[in-house]
Amino acid sequence: MADVSTPQDFRIGSIKEPIKEIDVLWITAGLSCDGDTIAMTAATQPSIEELISGALPWIPKIKLRNPFLDFENGDDFLRDFHRAAEGKLAPFILVIEGSIPNENNKKEGYWASLGTDAQTGQPITTCEWIDRLAPNAWAVIAAGTCATYGGIHAMEGNPTGCMGLPDYLGWSWKSKADIPIVCIPGCPVQPDNFTETLLYLLNMVAGRAPMIPLDDALRPTWLFGQTVHEGCDRGGYYEQAEFADEYGSKLCIVKLGCWGPVVQCNVGKRGWMNGIGGCPNIGGICIGCTMPGFPDKFMPFMNQPPGSLLSSNAVTTYGRAIHALRRFTQASLNKEPSWRAKSAQTSGQNNPQA
Repeated sequence: MADVSTPQDFRIGSIKEPIKEIDVLWITAGLSCDGDTIAMTAATQPSIEELISGALPWIPKIKLRNPFLDFENGDDFLRDFHRAAEGKLAPFILVIEGSIPNENNKKEGYWASLGTDAQTGQPITTCEWIDRLAPNAWAVIAAGTCATYGGIHAMEGNPTGCMGLPDYLGWSWKSKADIPIVCIPGCPVQPDNFTETLLYLLNMVAGRAPMIPLDDALRPTWLFGQTVHEGCDRGGYYEQAEFADEYGSKLCIVKLGCWGPVVQCNVGKRGWMNGIGGCPNIGGICIGCTMPGFPDKFMPFMNQPPGSLLSSNAVTTYGRAIHALRRFTQASLNKEPSWRAKSAQTSGQNNPQA
């Protein structure tokens, strides 16, 4: 049996010596609502506080630089970003939140920025920060659907020409440690999905985990390998052709517009906070926010998905019959075996000789 106290060294990249702390530089200056940052504060498995305080064994704690959560501001806050861009801060993990705008599709102005260039006095655009930081980052994370695939802001006809980080850097891009972009979609990101992925990367830093497994959309495979439907409380109702025709029903909500049967997301199993909540768990339809095709390919929302029309009609053919047979079997199983009643006649209070 392997000695768990001395795990196999999976250390990736140039980190050869154990480190106690690693910087996490988080840019929220993409096009977004900052909901991913707020969602992260609800994480419990692990919590962001545990990662910052070093409460978890064998991994480095993080020094988080997030404009909403950091106690520093202005030039003091940006100091580590400039150091990282100059190659003076290593290793660090770069987190991008929000869609990446196209700064070349207009004659003047800019779409998004963070801070001001000391020499020119001009805003430093989000794209410039990515260009400066990504080449020096040990790993790069795209947090939320806007950063991963463009999201709401990248809908057809938007003026910004925005995109997700893989479209900006390239889908085959890898960090200096040879790690692909790690995409954690969600609108906003499910909080534990983010912190758990960050925890995996910290284990990689410590040499305790192999290369992070990602699917073709660069999502962690263990988080996005199954559909909402496969983990949904309402799945049994679908099988029995019991469909809701109004909100508030406990039945399957696919006919109300739920895309759960095809959308890769674990919120049905994981919930939102401490296992509680999550779209289908509280009666909300899945609109596909973890998928690269969101939102364009899922509109109009609240209309029954085209593919489910055929499948729900097909399941109706046998679902009602299956349901009736199960009720028949259930009624039988709710009755004691006949020999127990006979046994009671010869013992206890029913036995006149007792």
